[in-house]
Amino acid sequence: MTPLEALSEKQKRIHSLESIAGLLGWDEQTFLPPGSADQRQNQNATLAAVIHEAKTDPEIGKILGLLENSDSRPKDKQAAVLRDARIDYDRATKLPAAYVEKHARLSSEAYHAWAAARKNNDFASYAPYLQQHLDLAKQGAEYLGWGDRPYDLQIDLHDPGMDAKTIDRLFSELKAELVPIVQQIIDSPVKARTDIFKGFPVEQQKSFLEEVTASLGFNYKRGRIDISLHPFCSGNGADTRMTTRFDVDNPLDSLFSSIHETGHGMYEQGLPLDSLHNALGKAAGMGAHESQSRLWENQVCRSRAFWEHYEPKFRAAFPQQLDGVAPDDLYLAINSVSKNPIRVDSDEVTYNLHIIIRFEIEKKLFSGELAVKDLPSYWNEQYKQLLNIEPRSDAEGVLQDVHWSAGAFGYFPSYCLGNMLAAQLWYSANEQLPDLQQDFAQGNFSRLLEWLRTNVHAHGARYRLMELSEKATGQALSPQALIRYLKERYLPLYT
Repeated sequence: MTPLEALSEKQKRIHSLESIAGLLGWDEQTFLPPGSADQRQNQNATLAAVIHEAKTDPEIGKILGLLENSDSRPKDKQAAVLRDARIDYDRATKLPAAYVEKHARLSSEAYHAWAAARKNNDFASYAPYLQQHLDLAKQGAEYLGWGDRPYDLQIDLHDPGMDAKTIDRLFSELKAELVPIVQQIIDSPVKARTDIFKGFPVEQQKSFLEEVTASLGFNYKRGRIDISLHPFCSGNGADTRMTTRFDVDNPLDSLFSSIHETGHGMYEQGLPLDSLHNALGKAAGMGAHESQSRLWENQVCRSRAFWEHYEPKFRAAFPQQLDGVAPDDLYLAINSVSKNPIRVDSDEVTYNLHIIIRFEIEKKLFSGELAVKDLPSYWNEQYKQLLNIEPRSDAEGVLQDVHWSAGAFGYFPSYCLGNMLAAQLWYSANEQLPDLQQDFAQGNFSRLLEWLRTNVHAHGARYRLMELSEKATGQALSPQALIRYLKERYLPLYT
């Protein structure tokens, strides 16, 4: 066995263990009995220790040394495998097993604490768990040699190569141009109807969204969709687990949440199945991942062409509910822009401002400028200042997102970075694929999916986000394509 083959065998075992942990996490948010949370905490901690042991196997270090010092050092694609394997090994060996177990146990405990706090509108009960996660993140940064910039580490864990300074530059440019667009639309006399989505039975919603997501290209033979408190996608291309949630008076929530997660799922299903254990079969980071989910959710499925095909089917599924609703009213409602305090329910025009608020909050939490106990009041102040929204409760405010309960700091910027890349991919695809909108009007999404397979999915994690943007679109990552898209899609609707 060559050193590269030996490394691959080690990575396959690690991947199998991590996929088992992923299934435990998926089950915890979908089917776990409420009284079984304590056992799941122990299971998660035990498995985390086993994974850590596999990741820190001294044999991996020896193999990496052989490959790095060999005259036949891997080149081209395999160089990315060696690069990421070295990063993973060095980080794993610097983290004590007890730390890894503690983090896994805390994530499980904190998720259930968050779910209860959100239900009861009780931030105080959740705050100690959030403080522990913050402390653990800073401690982890010390272990890994990032003690002087712990938030940059959190960003790098989700989007390798990115840092707060780079994101600050991109977000500042976006914010300067986006705020006036939001204000222009909010001040417009044109208003979307808010009274047309009432009494949509869940079973019909489920059937409709499954038809839509399958037509987009999600492979249900290797995946499924279930219900959770907060929609998510987990697993990999061999077994992709998605979730959504239903509201009889808000069918677009489940539909577009499902489409969003389908974008994630199709990215996973487009990665090379024979390389799921190494960099060539993994996503390029969460910014790239979010570009896929946001592109399908927004550019594709909120377009007129998409609804030319699906409006008759939507009406057939809900004839009584949509009786008397004009096509223009329906389309405007689908592209409604409003001041919504909930990120996942917000429109794509204001969405990025929700992310900018979270980014600024996370920076202050890590710098020490903001204490956990002061989070609710600071959160509400920022929403008032940037979106002129006053959350009615902490459940509607600081408790709305699941991410921090898993210690997933630095994830939120990925959504906005993904929106930027999605817009660039959108314009590149339309330039290279003539009459793409006609495809959508006929319910055909295969050409776009194949284009994404070739230009994004096939690369795996070979390229970092900035380099992937250049490779796939010929342009550096920038907010300009996103600003252009939002103006072209929304200003004509609200003038």
